[in-house]
Amino acid sequence: MLENKFQSKLIKEIKERFPRAVVLKNDPKYIQGFPDLLVLYFGTWFALECKKNKTAKRQPNQKYYISMLNEMAHAAVVYPENKEDVLHAMEKAFGARRKTCLSRSK
Repeated sequence: MLENKFQSKLIKEIKERFPRAVVLKNDPKYIQGFPDLLVLYFGTWFALECKKNKTAKRQPNQKYYISMLNEMAHAAVVYPENKEDVLHAMEKAFGARRKTCLSRSK
């Protein structure tokens, strides 16, 4: 599967699992190596670098940005082989955050 096809399917699945999430596609020409997607959800976020498979070539700086962004909130490289693990991590992070935000609004 091509990376852009995988990315499109992933965006659709994220929007289905997290209906109020905002999924932003980043411009690859703006900051070289910055993750492809930014998923915003109830006061937290996940940065995702999409790859067509586990062994797909990494661009310079991708490891740096994933590590830096993961220290700030959440970031991961996602590909078909680990997609379910990443989505589960998102559910865990977003679920805890959503409960906190909803309890504050009451």
